[in-house]
Amino acid sequence: MILVGSYVDFHEILSIIIKTGKLVKKHSYQRIFLKLKWSPGKIKLNAQGVKMRIAYFDTFAGIAGDMVLGAFISSGVEPTELKNELAKLKLGNVELDLSKVVRSGITAVKVDVVVSGEIEEVTDLGSDIHKHSHEVDSHGGHHAHPDPSRDPSDEHGRSYLEIKHLIESADLSDFVKIKSLAIFRLIAEAESKIHDTTVDKIHFHEVGAVDSIVDIVGTAICLELSNVEAVFTSPVRVGANGYIETKHGVLPVPGPAALEILKNYPIVFNDLPYELTTPTGAAIVAALSKGVLKDRPIEVKKIGYGAGSRDLGRLPNLLRVVIGDLKSDMEEDHVILVETNMDDINPQLIPNVIEKVIGAGASDAFVVPVIMKKGRPGFLLSVLMSESSLEKIASIIFSQTTTLGLRIQNIRRLKIHRETRTVKTSFGEVRVKESDINGKKRISAEYEECKRIADSKVLPLADVMQKLNAELNRE
Repeated sequence: MILVGSYVDFHEILSIIIKTGKLVKKHSYQRIFLKLKWSPGKIKLNAQGVKMRIAYFDTFAGIAGDMVLGAFISSGVEPTELKNELAKLKLGNVELDLSKVVRSGITAVKVDVVVSGEIEEVTDLGSDIHKHSHEVDSHGGHHAHPDPSRDPSDEHGRSYLEIKHLIESADLSDFVKIKSLAIFRLIAEAESKIHDTTVDKIHFHEVGAVDSIVDIVGTAICLELSNVEAVFTSPVRVGANGYIETKHGVLPVPGPAALEILKNYPIVFNDLPYELTTPTGAAIVAALSKGVLKDRPIEVKKIGYGAGSRDLGRLPNLLRVVIGDLKSDMEEDHVILVETNMDDINPQLIPNVIEKVIGAGASDAFVVPVIMKKGRPGFLLSVLMSESSLEKIASIIFSQTTTLGLRIQNIRRLKIHRETRTVKTSFGEVRVKESDINGKKRISAEYEECKRIADSKVLPLADVMQKLNAELNRE
């Protein structure tokens, strides 16, 4: 039995099954059906393989929340759809002000949050680079920090728990809520660790909170509107050897929160003395990304550029998002599955049945012991075949077994592309199967070849298989 968590995506499930043969039990058994019912519809399947729609964040100048929104809008996300979804948060008089800017000859979209009729170029929980704040706080912006004495009626701040409730109660899709809450949670956890407090005591200045809510929830909305199934990035550039003047003193670059959030993720301390990656940008990467994309073929469909505010001089202050289809190592075909339960067959006949159906063109056949009605022990015979072989193989099953009926299903099958070829080894020429999984070749000798060598050399079959596999897969 294979059990998975609610939020493991379908492509990841397939990859783990192929690589390890099993999955880790994370949540309830029922949730696999909910997730599998949703995900395959977004995965493109064809004879050439599985294609997964991804967003690649090229963070050559770092990443901030407003830059992510700008990049998605630049790539083709309809601003009206984004604004309509954001309106479901009921934040009040909050709007997006969009403008086109040019950085090093590249046209990009600049996003500003408009609160109460004024453009607030605030930082998204921490940057003095991508935006300019009117009230600078720790990490260079309107960040999260503990305030146990805060009056709940104080309208100049929102706690993490208030923001969590705001998102959960909004009429947004589960996808957007889950992604948004995961991002906010990372920020709150990082801030609570830095300030040596608990997550529920973290709160954000009001303007910074509104700005960050828009950036974070807006990012999740853009992913959904773009039908993105997975996010990948380049190594994240964070700046180095600089300082941030804040209300609470001078802090180093990169800021403590962004660095804390990006632990265990590839980053680059490049030679720009600015905070290139904000805590919100860092959290978007850490919460959403599957890692750094390299050596994987991608069919580019859309490209977008989102702009920050500051002129970085020799480097354009932009985030580039590339949306495209990532081709996996899997191929698809369709086969017929024929099954029958038998409780009165002589077990000695079963090997002959399997041999007959395989000889008639079945691609696979197997038998599983089962307990049938009335507690009788029996056997489940399963045979995979092409539709053209169905009549012939069904006739064999009826004539060679005691069954009186068959269950027939159309099955969609995913498989790793493989090739059969002959190679030279220490045992002479051997027929092998070769496959490629995520750029790593896997070569294995055919069983019948190993058996032939073992018989002719009078060697243990296990020793032949072990030596051949070691030779074939030597780096």
